[in-house]
Amino acid sequence: MNESIEIVDFTDDLKDAIKTLNYEWLEKYFHIEEGDRKSLSNPREEIIDKGGYIFYARLNNEIVGTASLIKKSDTNFELGKMAVTQKAQGHGIGKILLEHCLHFAQQKQIKTLTLYSNTILQSAIHLYRKYGFVEIELEKGVYERGNIKMKKDIV
Repeated sequence: MNESIEIVDFTDDLKDAIKTLNYEWLEKYFHIEEGDRKSLSNPREEIIDKGGYIFYARLNNEIVGTASLIKKSDTNFELGKMAVTQKAQGHGIGKILLEHCLHFAQQKQIKTLTLYSNTILQSAIHLYRKYGFVEIELEKGVYERGNIKMKKDIV
């Protein structure tokens, strides 16, 4: 089933997909925060130009998923803005995006990945744990919806 799923890098003509995909799940489970509006409306300026990376999953020539590595320091990146459209769920796209990000982080010699999530997203939390992310202390005020922070040492 995975043969038609392709991971592609951010390009300016795909810039709206990160917003569309993330808004879909944010509106379903939470609400869109001001920080989301800013980063998702200006992904080049807010993520790419600051040293981060955005990836998309393409299924049968349609962009159906996304994930980002947001630079926090030279050796620490946040795995964020991860979303798969409802209609493409069940194809393992989240897993493929996560594996791509982990492999990419290794290649770039990123030492640590952190992520913020919410425990109501049980399948996401399960996936993160399966790939070696462990829960760490959550600082206040990063995301209103975040009630769990996880970390994985890469190198």
